[in-house]
Amino acid sequence: MTTVQNPRHIVVLGAGFAGLSTIRELRRRDPAAQITLVAPRPELHYLPGIIWIPSGLRRREDLIVPLDGFLQRQRVRFVSAEVTGLADDGRTVQTSTGDVVNDGLVLATGGRFIKKLPGIEHAITPCEGISAAERIRDRLREMTGGTIAVGFAGNPNEPSAVRGGPMFEFLFGIDEQLKREGRRQHFDLVFFNPSSEPGNRLGMKTVKHLLREMERRGIRTHLGHKLVRFEANRVVTEGGSFAADLILFMPGMTGNAWFDATTLPRSPGGLVQVDAHCRVPGFERVVVVGDSGSFPGPDWMPKQAHMADLQAKAAATNLIADLDGRPSSETFRVELICIVDAIDHGTLVWRTPQRNVLLPSTRFFHWAKRGFEWNYLRQYR
Repeated sequence: MTTVQNPRHIVVLGAGFAGLSTIRELRRRDPAAQITLVAPRPELHYLPGIIWIPSGLRRREDLIVPLDGFLQRQRVRFVSAEVTGLADDGRTVQTSTGDVVNDGLVLATGGRFIKKLPGIEHAITPCEGISAAERIRDRLREMTGGTIAVGFAGNPNEPSAVRGGPMFEFLFGIDEQLKREGRRQHFDLVFFNPSSEPGNRLGMKTVKHLLREMERRGIRTHLGHKLVRFEANRVVTEGGSFAADLILFMPGMTGNAWFDATTLPRSPGGLVQVDAHCRVPGFERVVVVGDSGSFPGPDWMPKQAHMADLQAKAAATNLIADLDGRPSSETFRVELICIVDAIDHGTLVWRTPQRNVLLPSTRFFHWAKRGFEWNYLRQYR
């Protein structure tokens, strides 16, 4: 057991939802542990809120939360560095500023978007960060008309490594924004996806709802055709091409580049292979939380903050037990819950292994999403 005189040292990699949730769970379970957070900056970037940047509902400063106060309250040491690799079966973390040793390790560095499609430099990938959303905002301000193409794709070797929900929000949000500005008639909106059932991880009822909503809003669709390339003003697929003055595209996800410098077990899609207890097989006292991991479960298991929060509880419980030398087999609940927002109203989608619920669009859900943001960030401010 840990003692104040000889605290065990737990290192957490990544200052996103997964890493910060795990820090809170670890501290609840071990008040005396020494915890170190390794990340480029002591900041949380609240990426779910970037959907509101183009319309002006959010600004950069609204979505970047300095973590100095949180880290002080949680008694966490911060190391500003990029992770470059692991040694000693995970007991040593190699970083751009030197090695960091540990007794237990939490890998929560997120995923990386697959940027192999020819011409992808002509598209903006919104979830790359706040700067990407600001580019969308600035381009929309500059445009007087034209075609805006919005789409996403997945990782063919990792069904869960896709983040399509925000693209529906950008699509509907831009449509609503242009209407508010009295400019919608000058724009053609096109949604594209290699699947004929885009967003099927949300459930088929939701897919039908989203496609009906696009039809109602006058948004064209280009579905069921594999993407070939992007050009400066065109989207090219195996089923034809169409002109586009602005392309927003979310590719599938894979593992971080630094994983290649380790012996971590990898899934077919390039993520770290993890068991149902968030442990990495073959690596003692190493757990994974969030987008970095390939977890057992249904292929619709989401890559979202809520899922990371659920995984953090299991990972922290099992890691503390491993450090104590006692058995633990905590698992996490699989649950998808999101509000597909359109600036002033939203649709609630909830999916578990037992049920799939879709509640119609109302203003209440928009304000619920904003309320959740305020409450979630309150713990880190």
